[in-house]
Amino acid sequence: MSRVAVNADAAPAAIGPYSHAVRASGELLFISGQIPVDPESGELVGSTPGEQARRCLENLGVIAAAAGGSLASAVKLTVYLTDIAAFAEVNDVYASFFQGEPPARVALAVAALPKGAQVEIDAIVALGA
Repeated sequence: MSRVAVNADAAPAAIGPYSHAVRASGELLFISGQIPVDPESGELVGSTPGEQARRCLENLGVIAAAAGGSLASAVKLTVYLTDIAAFAEVNDVYASFFQGEPPARVALAVAALPKGAQVEIDAIVALGA
């Protein structure tokens, strides 16, 4: 099995000891959780969970593209929310990113996220799909 780290210059810089993503065996891309950070300013953006989810998904898309893939080829995402009551709002934004058959997904509530974010999302993307 091959393992190659992928870092996307257009994505927010990592705020810890992790790669933006890891490509495994050339077919699957495991993208680290993304919080709603603007890649240029490095600041948290979005005041609502929906706005933050949009930025998370945009960041995931940039990282998938850096590895030669697309978020449209995601096979599984995990959505972390600090307030599960925001699920419907985040779900509406999420649905706008996936036309046709959406990927598998898990959504769960957590006590807190880095930088005080309300949403974090990670993804597994099939490359070459």
